[in-house]
Amino acid sequence: MKSKLFALSFGFAALILAVQNAHAAPSCGPRADILSQLADRYAETRQSIGIAANNTVVETFASASGSWSIIVTMASGESCLIASGQYFEMRMESLPTQGEPA
Repeated sequence: MKSKLFALSFGFAALILAVQNAHAAPSCGPRADILSQLADRYAETRQSIGIAANNTVVETFASASGSWSIIVTMASGESCLIASGQYFEMRMESLPTQGEPA
């Protein structure tokens, strides 16, 4: 079940990344600094993690207040905040069987 959620999260993250890149450059820095800011400023903790097709690590962070952030980390250790928002809600919906429409 968790792997299905991760797959759904990363498809969504890829869409956000494509849209975000079309509008503005993301905020980037050392991974430790980005994680510290997410924890200290927003009380966000990691909710999902996976590896994208380009071998970057994509992570979703969220807080109990509903704030959320998506970061991408490159092999160099640099992380970029690619999207953030409010009203995060964890969903446990099943993915369709392969070959069935979403």
